[in-house]
Amino acid sequence: MSIEPFSRLDNEPEVRKRLLPYCRLETGNIWCDAVSGHKVGVLDATKQSDIEKIFDNEKVTLSVQDPPYNVAVGSENTVNLFQWTLPEYMQWSRKWIDNNRSILSDDASLYIWLGADQREGFQPLPDFMIMMRDCSELVSRSFITMRNQRGYGTQKNWMAVRQECLYYTKGKPIFNVDAEYTDIPKILRGYYKEVNGERTENFQRSKSENIRAGNVWVDIQQVFYRLQENVTGCYAQKPLKAIERIVLASSNKGDLITDFFAHSGTALMVGELHQRKVYTFDIDPVFAELTIRRLENYRKTGNTGFQYDNPFPEIADFIAELKQSETDYAASRQPVPQTLLF
Repeated sequence: MSIEPFSRLDNEPEVRKRLLPYCRLETGNIWCDAVSGHKVGVLDATKQSDIEKIFDNEKVTLSVQDPPYNVAVGSENTVNLFQWTLPEYMQWSRKWIDNNRSILSDDASLYIWLGADQREGFQPLPDFMIMMRDCSELVSRSFITMRNQRGYGTQKNWMAVRQECLYYTKGKPIFNVDAEYTDIPKILRGYYKEVNGERTENFQRSKSENIRAGNVWVDIQQVFYRLQENVTGCYAQKPLKAIERIVLASSNKGDLITDFFAHSGTALMVGELHQRKVYTFDIDPVFAELTIRRLENYRKTGNTGFQYDNPFPEIADFIAELKQSETDYAASRQPVPQTLLF
């Protein structure tokens, strides 16, 4: 069975230390793509000066944001990760939201993926939604739910298998309805209506044989290692199909779109696939480098991710030694079988 070379990078300090020398960008740097005009930076979403540096007065048609949720998911994998208090998280969120508002065009769409921890009063989603009411130029349009492939929960609760996405608009942005049809065939009859004196049903009136996407996405699931688009080390990366659906519906070819939290570079990949220009950045040089390498790897191989492969072959020997050490340690913890003496 194939396994990923390393797990989530935000919880592996020794691996990150080995990766940093191979990151071409340092804090404040921006990589400019000579082919499609994309930009990738190591910037802080809360700093207005960083926003001005990468956008230089350009405005975006579409903003797709996937910030850290401040939600502790799992058990031992996340015990070493920091978690802000809710007031701290909201203060941080307000800063990057204000910076995001400053680069939206007069007619623009804003999508924000955000978590709701059922063990913590469903935060930070409720307070975030309330905060967004202060953005008077933004109109709330929809509350999208995407099904996760795997979830977390207990035997005494419903399994949590969803992610939420908030959809806002400014002005009168485009919305391409034709792009919203899924691959799911219509299997349910119904919704009868009289047209020109004849009783018709939904199949007869529809322009497509497939189901148009609503705001509950059951046909798209969370990425994990079995998919080619997987970028190892990037915890909870968004599926290409999820971002594609947003990009195709809320932008046109040639438009500028942005993602302040590059992580695995999914927004950049979708922009490249569908002829949109993307400005994206991450505060962490490792994720910025992964984003650039994912684009370069696609142009070289046609693969949209790395699946089980190591995006950093420079540290392959170190990873092999690390895995062997983990295997040896696990073996040493196994109980010694008792030999029966007769």
